[in-house]
Amino acid sequence: MHIGQFALANTLFVAPMAGVTDRPFRQLCKRLGAGYAVSEMVTSRRDLWNTLKTSRRADHQGESGPIAVQIAGTDAQMMADAAVYNIDRGAQIIDINMGCPAKKVCNKWAGSALMQDEALAFEIIEAVVNACAPRNVPVTLKMRTGWCQTHKNAVSIALAAEQAGVSMVTVHGRTREQGYKGSAEYNTIAAVKSALRIPVVANGDIASPEKAVAVLRATGADAIMIGRAAQGSPWIFREIAHFMATGNHLAPPLVSEVRRLLVEHLHDHYALYDSFIGVRSARKHIGWYVKDLPGGEAFRSAMNLVDDCAQQVRAVEHYMDTLNADMDRIPARKTSQQYVDEMGVETI
Repeated sequence: MHIGQFALANTLFVAPMAGVTDRPFRQLCKRLGAGYAVSEMVTSRRDLWNTLKTSRRADHQGESGPIAVQIAGTDAQMMADAAVYNIDRGAQIIDINMGCPAKKVCNKWAGSALMQDEALAFEIIEAVVNACAPRNVPVTLKMRTGWCQTHKNAVSIALAAEQAGVSMVTVHGRTREQGYKGSAEYNTIAAVKSALRIPVVANGDIASPEKAVAVLRATGADAIMIGRAAQGSPWIFREIAHFMATGNHLAPPLVSEVRRLLVEHLHDHYALYDSFIGVRSARKHIGWYVKDLPGGEAFRSAMNLVDDCAQQVRAVEHYMDTLNADMDRIPARKTSQQYVDEMGVETI
């Protein structure tokens, strides 16, 4: 599969998630089988570009390509300027955010709120494409099925995006009104795929190898994008790839491997953030890793009181070593429905 001139390793993508898909997490998912990863969104507000938060989100040091950056905003020229700003800092693909359901984003008419104003959505798409084309940078679009059940306009927006020069469209199978409630539906994604010539990516409730295969068959999509199911289980990508290739399940990872991956993830995380923020923002990742493991809830509660990076690593190592003495492999993956029922972080 290609996005513009870029050939991708496979058709298993990491979804952009606010506060989650920073560089360390993207790199880890790629190591474990993801063929493509999009950064958490970068604001189009110029006055925030020099903030520490934005600089970290725009950090791609050592990351394997193609480097994809998602931008969010409501003004066409500001979005075009944001695209150029990120290209100058290493972005090779620009993704337009029309899928974020978070109130703090939609209240400013950004994210999925743009699907209510098709004229503005089209203006933004054209402005970003026009800014990226001279630099030979492909533009992609991520959106939902629509704003609400009575206003599903994914097909019309996708067609306009294709006509404007967008290279790929990703559709999350819910409306903004749904948030993450209920189950994702795939008929709208199938309709978008039938209407377009460019690649279409299916997103929403894909939390197992069986579900990945089923969604690809139901939608005809060219690829799948996984968000919450990768939190604490970044090896889901290699599990899906193995199942798609062989029809058999890959054994869950050894406890010793999970220990190594988590500790490496923590050190990469601390390197991106200072120690004060790093030890605190790492807590959610640790919590996801241990959530379904024996004693995981008690460990997470105790670990959340630790405010020193070295001590946090030692606590993780001790917990995993104790676990390794009692069990060889981590438990098998939860079902897709269990993931659907759990409301995670803001997934864009």
